[in-house]
Amino acid sequence: MPIQINCFKAYDIRGQIPDQLNADIAYRIGNATAEYLNARTIVLGRDIRLSSNELADAIAAGINDAGADVIDIGLCGTEVVYFATGDLEVDGGIMVTASHNPADYNGLKLVREQSKPISADTGLLDIRSLAEGDRRKLSDIPGNRGHKDVSERYIERLLSFIDVSKLQPLKIVSNAGNGGAGVALDLLEPHLPFEFVKVHHEPDGNFPNGVPNPMLEENRTPTVKAIKESGADFGIAWDGDYDRCFFFDETGQFIEGYYIVGLLAATLLADNPSNSIVYDPRLTWSTIEIVAAAGGNAIQSKSGHSFIKQVMREQDALYGGEMSAHHYFRNFFYCDSGMIPWLLVAQLVSTSGKKLSELVDDRMKKFPASGEINRKVADASRAIKEISNLYAADAKSIDRTDGISLEFDDWRFNLRASNTEPVIRLNVETRANETLMNEKVNDILSILDRMA
Repeated sequence: MPIQINCFKAYDIRGQIPDQLNADIAYRIGNATAEYLNARTIVLGRDIRLSSNELADAIAAGINDAGADVIDIGLCGTEVVYFATGDLEVDGGIMVTASHNPADYNGLKLVREQSKPISADTGLLDIRSLAEGDRRKLSDIPGNRGHKDVSERYIERLLSFIDVSKLQPLKIVSNAGNGGAGVALDLLEPHLPFEFVKVHHEPDGNFPNGVPNPMLEENRTPTVKAIKESGADFGIAWDGDYDRCFFFDETGQFIEGYYIVGLLAATLLADNPSNSIVYDPRLTWSTIEIVAAAGGNAIQSKSGHSFIKQVMREQDALYGGEMSAHHYFRNFFYCDSGMIPWLLVAQLVSTSGKKLSELVDDRMKKFPASGEINRKVADASRAIKEISNLYAADAKSIDRTDGISLEFDDWRFNLRASNTEPVIRLNVETRANETLMNEKVNDILSILDRMA
């Protein structure tokens, strides 16, 4: 019978268990995805959430009933599904995960052949319509569900981004947040000369130490404490499905993803000059300057993984980075990885003779940034319009690639509505003036707060 499914978002599927997402809905989505893709084979992976196995079983049944085979790669991170879908040259992939959402949530991330994203403007709404309908696709010859270990080839691909012979015996704090990153780290560890100080390392869907979300300041404390106590060279932390990687320098200072984008862009361009680098509009000045100095071509894209990946494919870009800590790589099927960034940073620390703080401090001083600040407002589009009207007359340039970006001589800001949450997001940066940055943040927030 027809049903209404309310867990489809702009980029993926997420909902509370069992009201918004359950085995029946998962079966329908699996069946609809196979039908939409006209698939012969789909890769299936899952995170460590307590509901993930049941949902994966239902998805596999839906795919099989549609006549397509399932390659079940088991417990993994989202990037492993991306890798396996591309590496095995199959028709699509489904990852069961809700990343950093609360423990009673789960979700699905979908890709098609070559790990191309399926989002609201590239098929996700069509899949929703099929899943909600009264008709299932039932093949006369059901597909099979097989299991495959892709970890060896996945690790080989990760290691291909670095030269292991150049690595020094660094001490690194790693905080998996009881998500899936610890599994991948354990597979990498035998190939690396590093000493890991492991925090909340074991996968545990009960999330005994809180949901793995390093964007929350309170979740950073264990990482900072371990760095200071161990004297580590730097620290890393991941979200639940480890498609995002967060950095802390040797003092325990959290490094905004914005500065890591520039660092990785310069590192990759050093061996691949004249390549394109894709960045998002939220914070831009540092990245644009770094890419130009390294001989690259900086290309702006709307925020969000589906947009970044599309532009990267169109431009055959070497790397793409978002200040939200998503990092995309051409040689990883243009997909985001939470493992490749820290490997590249570890190699840079090893070969440069510099501490991580020394590699980013000059950029942080030259372009101080607010980081992303969220505010709830009654009407996001009205808020953006009113802020734009207030500041537009004095702006040197106005860009509407994503929300509104206004630039002035010594500061700029981006204001955009979230694609995934009922909030508006503000980012401000200046030219070497932290006081001005704080002043402008306070000015804009005071206006937004009146619109709440």
